[in-house]
Amino acid sequence: MKKSTIAILSLIMFINALSIGLIIPLLYPLASQFGLSPLGLSVLFTSFSIAQFFATPVLGKLSDRYGRKPILLICLAGTAVAFSLMATAQTVVWLFAARIFDGITGGNMSVANAVVADSSTKEERPKAYGFLGASFGFGFLLGPAIGGALSNFSIQTPFWFASALSVAGVIFGFFALKESNENKTSNQFSFKEYFHFARPFSSLKKPFVGSLILITLLVSMAHNGMIIGFQTYTVDVLNLTPSQIGWFFTGFASVSILMQVMGIKYLLKKFDDKLKILLGALIFMSVGMVISYVSDSFWPFFVSIFIYGSMSSVREPMLQSLLSENTPADQQGKLLGINQSYTSLGQIVGPLIAGLISTVNLSYIFLVSAIYIAGAFVVGLLVKRPKL
Repeated sequence: MKKSTIAILSLIMFINALSIGLIIPLLYPLASQFGLSPLGLSVLFTSFSIAQFFATPVLGKLSDRYGRKPILLICLAGTAVAFSLMATAQTVVWLFAARIFDGITGGNMSVANAVVADSSTKEERPKAYGFLGASFGFGFLLGPAIGGALSNFSIQTPFWFASALSVAGVIFGFFALKESNENKTSNQFSFKEYFHFARPFSSLKKPFVGSLILITLLVSMAHNGMIIGFQTYTVDVLNLTPSQIGWFFTGFASVSILMQVMGIKYLLKKFDDKLKILLGALIFMSVGMVISYVSDSFWPFFVSIFIYGSMSSVREPMLQSLLSENTPADQQGKLLGINQSYTSLGQIVGPLIAGLISTVNLSYIFLVSAIYIAGAFVVGLLVKRPKL
């Protein structure tokens, strides 16, 4: 894989992650201004995810046919528009509309993963996905801290800044990124082909790949449920300010970057089996969530989130690599888009269940997340490897 390709793509993902990271510590405080409870916040998360669930496979298939670059730039532009809408939101409906629009154009990462699949060999992909993840993580390293600092001016300022960064990403990508899809065609648009919503569900029937997609779903449910728990726990229980939450995320991202840049390389050299590495990461992620469940103060909770975060950063590149290696070259965008749809489905189900659980006991959210991840581990343990 050309170093220039991964460098340019990583920079685009960094800009994208930085813009997203800016608003993470502020989403719950902003939602609170409209009177949204933790359950209401979960519904806000869900609105984004429902839109993304249906849109991402379409965006992935479009990138298979018309190229990765134009679809990636459209996604980044959509993020810019969505953040500007959130900055100017005057009502709950307006806020929800902004999140839904962001979900419709939320195929950034799946299209970027398809670029990596186009441009790399089987041996190169784990490292390439690791660098892509590290770039995204580096954006989260700086984003929450900057967002927290900008929130001192107003709660809307970070959203405007994030929108401007997304616009910068569009401009940079337009001039610097080269098209990687050599198999694209210009066949006539078919509404039925692009908007066949049953397609994501049929993918579960595929051997090996279907099991990996199921793991994606379970882990996404766990992760996005955990985010609801994290947002409410840090604000309502630990009484952290947006700035302090930003620094929390910055530390979280620092560990993720170290794992993706150096940890993945070490693990691949040590074990040389992506599935075993994935299973090991799932074990530690589940343990991290159990510790979160029993935590009753800042430092135990801090340690548990770092255990979870470091292993989560290993899990994603392994999963993406295994999916890519077992998918035909002309279907990379579609399959990775479908996988992203299951991530979105987890973003729908996970927060909704977490929101309901929060009305009973906030700590139960972390316990349920641990159970989801344990389920993903069992699926991975029973998966049948394809014969080479």
